[in-house]
Amino acid sequence: MKNFILPIEKLISAFSHLPGVGRKTAIRYAYHIINSTDSDVKNFANTLLEAKETVHYCSICGNFTDKDICDICRRGDKTLVCVVAEPKDILALEKVDDYDGTFHVLHGLLNPLENVTPNDIHIKELLERISRDRVREVIMATSPTVEGEATAIYISNLLKPLGVKVTRIAQGVSLGTDIEYVDEVTLSRALEDRREI
Repeated sequence: MKNFILPIEKLISAFSHLPGVGRKTAIRYAYHIINSTDSDVKNFANTLLEAKETVHYCSICGNFTDKDICDICRRGDKTLVCVVAEPKDILALEKVDDYDGTFHVLHGLLNPLENVTPNDIHIKELLERISRDRVREVIMATSPTVEGEATAIYISNLLKPLGVKVTRIAQGVSLGTDIEYVDEVTLSRALEDRREI
C-alpha cells in the first residue's frame, strides 16, 4: 500500500469515514482538495461548518430543517402522518405529488440485536403528536426489512387502542429495499395501495 505524507493521509482518512466512500475515492477527493485553490477550499470548509451549525431537527417531525418547524409541517395535513426511519426517506416520499400529509422521523428502527429499543427511537414523540394534532391516520413507511416490519407492527399495536387508523405502504417496494432508492411510480403506487395493519 502506498504511503502518503501525514497531512494527505489524514485527509484520506477523513473522507474514508463518509458513507459509500472507499479508499480509492477518498484518495481522489484528497488530491482534488490539495489541487484546489485556497479560496475554493475555504468556501468548501465554510459550507460544511455552516450546514453543521444551522441544520437541526424539526421540533415537530424530526426532519432536517434550518428553522424551528420544517416547511412540510407548516403546509401539510397534520391529521395524516407518514412514519419513516430517517430524514433521507422523506426526500424519496416527497417525490409523490399526491401526498399532502406530514411526516414523522423515528431516527432508527427497532433492532434487538443492536440493542435498539422503543426508548432509543422517536416513538414517544409520535404518540404525543397523535393526541395533540388529533391524527386520523398513520402510514407506516418503514423499509420492508425485518427491522422495518417489526417497528411497523410495534407502533401499530400501540396506536390501535387509541382509535387511530394505521396503514402500511403496499409491498410494491421490494423486500430488503431501502425506501430512498425506490422510484416515484413505485412509491406512488405503494402509498395508494397502503393497507391497514
